[in-house]
Amino acid sequence: MVGMRHRHLTGAIDEFCFRDHKIAMVSGPRQCGKTTFAKMLLRERSEGRYFNWDDAEFRRLWVKTPSAILPPRGGGRIPLLVLDEIHKDRLWKRNLKGLYDTLDHPCDILVTGSARLDVYRRGSDSMMGRYFPFRLHPFSLRELDFGDVPRPDGALEALFSRALQPGKGAPGHLDDFMAYGPFPEPFLKQDARHAARWRQVHSQAVIREDLRDISRLPDLGRVELLASLIPERVGSTFSLKSMTEDMEISFDVLKRWLTYLKAVYYIFEIKPYSRHIPRALKRDGKVYLWDYSAIRDKAARFENLVAHHLLKACHYWTDAGEGVFDLCYLRNKEREEIDFLVTRDGRPWLPVEVKMSDTALSPNWARFMPLLPCKRGVQVVYGPAWQLRELGDARVLVAGAAEVLRYFA
Repeated sequence: MVGMRHRHLTGAIDEFCFRDHKIAMVSGPRQCGKTTFAKMLLRERSEGRYFNWDDAEFRRLWVKTPSAILPPRGGGRIPLLVLDEIHKDRLWKRNLKGLYDTLDHPCDILVTGSARLDVYRRGSDSMMGRYFPFRLHPFSLRELDFGDVPRPDGALEALFSRALQPGKGAPGHLDDFMAYGPFPEPFLKQDARHAARWRQVHSQAVIREDLRDISRLPDLGRVELLASLIPERVGSTFSLKSMTEDMEISFDVLKRWLTYLKAVYYIFEIKPYSRHIPRALKRDGKVYLWDYSAIRDKAARFENLVAHHLLKACHYWTDAGEGVFDLCYLRNKEREEIDFLVTRDGRPWLPVEVKMSDTALSPNWARFMPLLPCKRGVQVVYGPAWQLRELGDARVLVAGAAEVLRYFA
């Protein structure tokens, strides 16, 4: 069953945290599988405890005697302590630091949260040197079929040599992602009515509960209105000026609300890459949804699906120590554009263009590819395709998403 498989972060958390008994902090969207993932690790460890901030008894112990929650010293394996959503406590970093620094026997600690743990900068105590952060995403094509993630260079070599046999279930999985989105519950349920209801409740919970926990916004209804206007703008440059006019709010208020929506994993934004690109855009970003099933336009939904897969790879490779990977896009003032550019340590690594069905090379490749130091690009289409095109000294692979995205995270 897909939902019970190992998530890709398992190996990275073992390597960077549990081997040296550092704290693993795992953040990600609400209901992307963090609690299931944590409990699977706990079952495999067979020694340890799980606590959730919503449990009143745990809150009492956490405030009065944090050391009381520690698993007892066992005779076998090192125990695992899972703390779910503790960032809702104002002094969570202070208490966690004190707990970690006063351990009298080895204990691995896993902290999970549905809002970005780094936005909770309350209190002056630093956790530096005691933890590594990780980001857990919802499902992707790679995670459905493979238990590992290739290293970046290996992924590119494998992709351009077509090392993987086309998966029998991959086209069907792609259709399922388009229909139900990447979150485990609706994806596994595969029922349109259930998915619609889940999406409504999920959106309300993210804004009414998660956003409330990290902000003092008096009118969350207005933020919900903003969120409802975003799906129709996916895939286009996000004009703050246009949105301020539609919402009748100030520029500063809009920027603050968008920052909150990013913090609770409702949206993510990618910025234009402009270095050595003549007349490049330098400011306006593009906004995408974590739950792209809410997007009505099929082409925009497909672009968001590709964006999510690429972002997941960027986050995984960064968290696994392969470098700093970021997702950007290319656009100039003549409105020529390549949808995505993956950068590695600030340098262009892989440009990616997205088309629903057009297997002819986009004319924008000829405009941008000579300006980039990387000499490989990918044009992803929805249906099956596999054509390797030469463009000067560069190569552009035109291929179907069901194949291409299986080479990433």
